[in-house]
Amino acid sequence: MQNRSTLSWESIDVHLLRVLHSLLTEGSVSRAALKLNLSQPAVSTALRRLREISGDQLLVRSRNGMTPTERGAALLQPVRVALQQIEMISSQKTTFDPSTSRRLFNIACPDYFHSGFIAEVMSRLLCQAPNAQFSFHSMGQDFDYQQALENGDLDVVLGNWPQPPENLRLSTLFDDTMVCLMRKGHPLADKELTVEDYLLAEHLLPTPYSVGRRGVIDTYLAKERLRRNVAAYLPYQNIVPFVLVKSNLVFTGPRNFAEHYAETLPLVVKPIPLDFPVVRYYMLWHDRTQYSDECRWLREQITTVTRALASGGMEE
Repeated sequence: MQNRSTLSWESIDVHLLRVLHSLLTEGSVSRAALKLNLSQPAVSTALRRLREISGDQLLVRSRNGMTPTERGAALLQPVRVALQQIEMISSQKTTFDPSTSRRLFNIACPDYFHSGFIAEVMSRLLCQAPNAQFSFHSMGQDFDYQQALENGDLDVVLGNWPQPPENLRLSTLFDDTMVCLMRKGHPLADKELTVEDYLLAEHLLPTPYSVGRRGVIDTYLAKERLRRNVAAYLPYQNIVPFVLVKSNLVFTGPRNFAEHYAETLPLVVKPIPLDFPVVRYYMLWHDRTQYSDECRWLREQITTVTRALASGGMEE
């Protein structure tokens, strides 16, 4: 083994930088290996060399895996910046070809996009880039998607916001209207809903994916000094249709979502007797990926799918 005195940061290469970044962000050799598509022994070997180069343990064992030392934690941002610069240099040297790309693309969206939407997006991406990897991330209350976009942990975020963040780039995907979804045989299923019917019904709501976030429905009701009867919350919106089938709960949601499940489950889609505003869906990304050929291609594919679905079909 080389003597530590002969080692310096001049000995480090891109591979070691990537391993160090993954270890510091994942806090686990096994998770870092999975993210990098390497074996655990290979990551352990790289960590051992990084420790020799730095003269520091960088990460030490803890109850939940591995915790960065003070020196390790201080290196996270410089390593992240270095990798971003290297990515910029390398992207300038090559032309992106989706058919041969092995890049990992990271996409985040709330689960109110129905399963058919995810299937269509995934199908198109895999068809265009069969050797690439695509990772979809859910958006919970503790998920800081803006930071993830800035750090490069995400490439794009899909969703609807009454006021999208001004510090991110965006494009409009499509607009949708709100409808009421309930089971066939529900006491309200065969009648025209009145405002009183709607407000007194037992409502099932999705758990907000952003702390303190008020959606278009509750914003409108509060403005009109109205309140609906909320009976239950669910953190996973794609479970909602199956709960409706087994209960007298009703759900207010996007027409695309409701009609998708009404085609395969004994559910009824009904108009709402209130003038809820249109819901607008966006795609967000950070300036750091604005001129990336890879990310521009990703955004184009998602835009093609969402607009085709919104117009009632898919392009061949």
